[in-house]
Amino acid sequence: MRIWLIGLLCLCLASCNSVYLQPGTLDTNALIYTPRGGYSMRRSIKQVMDERGYNIHNGILKKVHESSEFDRETYEITKGVRYSIRVNERKEILRPIWCMFNGFWWWNFEVSISDRKIGKEIMSWRGRGCQNSSLRKLNAILDELEMKAEDKPIPKKHKSKPKTCEVPGLIITIDQESK
Repeated sequence: MRIWLIGLLCLCLASCNSVYLQPGTLDTNALIYTPRGGYSMRRSIKQVMDERGYNIHNGILKKVHESSEFDRETYEITKGVRYSIRVNERKEILRPIWCMFNGFWWWNFEVSISDRKIGKEIMSWRGRGCQNSSLRKLNAILDELEMKAEDKPIPKKHKSKPKTCEVPGLIITIDQESK
């Protein structure tokens, strides 16, 4: 009987996450669009990605539609944006006993990252859990999503004329490709 109670307790305390991803498909140097605002998960995703060195873009505000029911803003996304992040989340819940050693806040969210260049979703994550465990899971997912150095596309080198510097009595030629 005790084993069943311990098993049931462990099952109840576990957070539920469902993650689909394509490893090695996220270029860390590319521009990423994510909407403004949001509750804790959206803000935390932007903060974690900024700390990891990603280029985050929030769009250029074009219009604000105000009505008695809601306010809606329209943004323009620049052409250089490669990935877009969509986060749907419920308001976080303070759970001081449940998440005592794990951030105190309970999150319930859906996160999706799409590659705009190829038109595919490279990550879909439906989860709920305490704040710190969700952020650790996010870092683990980003580690797996990121392209390794050998997978990144190599920029094409363009051949240019060698630069010449003339000093009286001496001609110095600098080859740009040998640097």
